[in-house]
Amino acid sequence: MMTTTTPPAPAGTESVPGPPVTRAARVRRRLNSPIATGASILIAVLWTVPTFGLFVSSFRPEDEIKTTGWWTAFSNPQFTLQNYQEVLFGRSASSGQLAGYFINSLVITIPSVLFPLAFAALAAYALAWMNFKGRDWIYIAVFALQIVPLQMALVPLLSFFSEGVSLGGIELMPAWNLDDEEKFVQVWFAHTCFALPVAVFLLHNFISQLPKDLMEAARVDGATHPKIFRSIVLPLIVPALAAFGIFQFLWVWNDLLVALIFAGGGSETAPLTVRLAELAGTRANEWQRLTSGAFISIVVPLIVFLSLQRFFVRGLLAGGVKG
Repeated sequence: MMTTTTPPAPAGTESVPGPPVTRAARVRRRLNSPIATGASILIAVLWTVPTFGLFVSSFRPEDEIKTTGWWTAFSNPQFTLQNYQEVLFGRSASSGQLAGYFINSLVITIPSVLFPLAFAALAAYALAWMNFKGRDWIYIAVFALQIVPLQMALVPLLSFFSEGVSLGGIELMPAWNLDDEEKFVQVWFAHTCFALPVAVFLLHNFISQLPKDLMEAARVDGATHPKIFRSIVLPLIVPALAAFGIFQFLWVWNDLLVALIFAGGGSETAPLTVRLAELAGTRANEWQRLTSGAFISIVVPLIVFLSLQRFFVRGLLAGGVKG
């Protein structure tokens, strides 16, 4: 039996190595491994099961919820829409009446997301591409404001709304003295102030990584800063805006502390979270209403996240791994 052997390489020659494996490729290979995939599926299932149980329970009659677990609904299916009707349009306040509070949450959340995005995008561009005195110190101050706990600013901000600002007996800014129906402005202002440091920091890191040659070419063509921001920067930072917008939307929509302090508990301005907290405290045995009310509160965040998911992933990965 004849065997063939590969002749040795000629003396003085070296094997050509392949392209180097980058860090991004190694991370991608590990995340695509069977172990990582199985762990992701397991975490997704454990995270989804309680939400699915809440969804099933929200359609079950009161007697079934209080006597059996939600998983028994498939062996003896009994479903009804009465829970949602009572919670959204109940005749008495104790039954829910969440429709008005749901509208209040939308009125609070949408401006509280748009205002920080607009101000932070302009500030981040100025700090990244405009040269002016004290720019670095302003950026350091913005970064430092992130470590200030929200609870420390609640009392001064509430005093600012109720008493205004005075220095040496001179009134610099009068008290706001808003009616109950006008307290939305206070909530918008508070959420905008609390979100700006993080928003400016995140958007600055994104905008500062844009190609310098692109900015210089625009300036050579005679573009001003407003033109550059509107025509070049703004379309390129859509993923970052969407990523922060999702975070801010979830934070404001699920917020209870700021809304309870600045919007109060009245039905004119109180959001959905305040009403759900009242139901949990006064009607804790009404599981059929609590489950339906809780699921109503998570529908809108789910829609927002799923609709902006592709921008969310791109915004998180942009500039995170190089190579």
